[in-house]
Amino acid sequence: MLLLRNTPQGFEVLMTRRSATASFAPNAYVFPGGAIDQADEALTQHATRRPTQSTTHLTQAVAALRETFEELGILLARDTHGNWVQPAMLQTMARHGNQAHLAGQLPSHNLQLAAAEVYPLAHWITDRDLPKRFDVPFLVALMPPGQEPEADNSEQFEPVWVNPVTALAEHEAGRFFMIFPTIRTLQRLVAYPNAEAVIAACQGETPLFTSCPRAGLLNGQEERYMEHEPPYGELELVCPDGQMLHHLDWNPTRPTPLLRHVQRLTAPNPSVMTGPGTNTYIVGQAETGFGVIDPGPNLTDHLQRIVEATQGDIRWIVCTHSHSDHSPGAKPLQALVEAAGRTKPPVLGLPSASTARPGSDFSPDRSLQHQELLMLDHQKDDVHLTHTFLVLHTPGHAANHVCLVLEEDSLLFSGDHILNGSTTVIDPPDGNMNDYLQSLDLLATTCIQFGIHHILPAHGYVLGQALAAIAQLKTHRLAREAKVLAALRAKPDGTPKDWVPLAYADTPPRLWPVAERSLLAHLERIRTLKLA
Repeated sequence: MLLLRNTPQGFEVLMTRRSATASFAPNAYVFPGGAIDQADEALTQHATRRPTQSTTHLTQAVAALRETFEELGILLARDTHGNWVQPAMLQTMARHGNQAHLAGQLPSHNLQLAAAEVYPLAHWITDRDLPKRFDVPFLVALMPPGQEPEADNSEQFEPVWVNPVTALAEHEAGRFFMIFPTIRTLQRLVAYPNAEAVIAACQGETPLFTSCPRAGLLNGQEERYMEHEPPYGELELVCPDGQMLHHLDWNPTRPTPLLRHVQRLTAPNPSVMTGPGTNTYIVGQAETGFGVIDPGPNLTDHLQRIVEATQGDIRWIVCTHSHSDHSPGAKPLQALVEAAGRTKPPVLGLPSASTARPGSDFSPDRSLQHQELLMLDHQKDDVHLTHTFLVLHTPGHAANHVCLVLEEDSLLFSGDHILNGSTTVIDPPDGNMNDYLQSLDLLATTCIQFGIHHILPAHGYVLGQALAAIAQLKTHRLAREAKVLAALRAKPDGTPKDWVPLAYADTPPRLWPVAERSLLAHLERIRTLKLA
């Protein structure tokens, strides 16, 4: 239960410290709560209820109210006139012992639990790798006036009112220990100006968010992530059972195994535009040989590592598009393979269009066709290994952009069309916003057709929830288009430099020169569709 109150310095939430001997999260500062008792269902007869409040949510609310009373002496209950229970009456009510259960005390005091004023905030399911797991609704309500928390000093200690920002800062400083769900819940609360705004956001009967976190290793430490955070999809793909085995560090010196036959080798070219670097994907097995997707820039050490990871048995090299962080390494890699005494692999892709910017020239050995299939396979006796790649022409970020679907594993290699952690730049004339949105639609249809859940982008971690990610990207682009239209109407005689601060007010100013390129793409689409 999250009890909230307003102060001149901002709203606060009530927290307590768990016992040092608790089996779960000892000494952690938490929100009060506990398990549902069998008697809580009967207790619902003495509680108010919203018309839309389900029996499950009512029972959860009643259990939270009972636990808050037992642990902290706070009771959200009203009398028959609708007045909050008075502190003097609370002093006569037993919190513990044989007579403590509220079902027997509420009627004698003409009280009803204010369950109708308790709302679902979140739903947390404990991480899969932990030996002790819980399935917990997080509920929220306003603190009743005139009451003060008093810990039972058996399960809970040291009740404290704290602003979410302060609690997070104190935890970061090592003075206020909290566990992951508590931290992430407080981080969500920071966005709200006051307690009433939190309650208003929770008026629906479904939680604002549901999460069963996943854990990985970063800088040698355990780190946990929610579904909306960039590493989550990768952890889901690599460790579906929740084991904490996967390293999330960006290390350009060694390939990162994603599946038995899929590796990612990230080039050492990190920047604002490339994130941690360009992802080169190496797909295949010793029996089938390997395909290489996006060899990246012409960096000798990186290309040599690709050769080592494949033992030089590369059957083809695909460049998703011609940009300088994707295709320049293709021909040098081809030469390294040939120099190692292996068969020279063809470089595949689409040639750069006449609209390509200088430095983005690319001429493949063979042009790929939309919806053609690339194969890696091996058959010996009863063993037949096959990796089938469907080629999709997806213009938008670049006129010659392609994506690949690994059919047997339902994986989408998205190049720069879909990234993890940022949106791709659409830079006219080679970039085209109309084409980009239509290609998103194509990828969404393809994900449905092949049951694709994971996207492997050219920059960033693996993405999960592929369809939702694509839908979110399209929504974002159309919302940005609306902001561009609003900027045009606000300054009809302006220039792109005048419109960028209005349309991209949520983007750091240092990125406005890049954002201006995508703004031009929006303007081109607006003129084409005559939306202005």
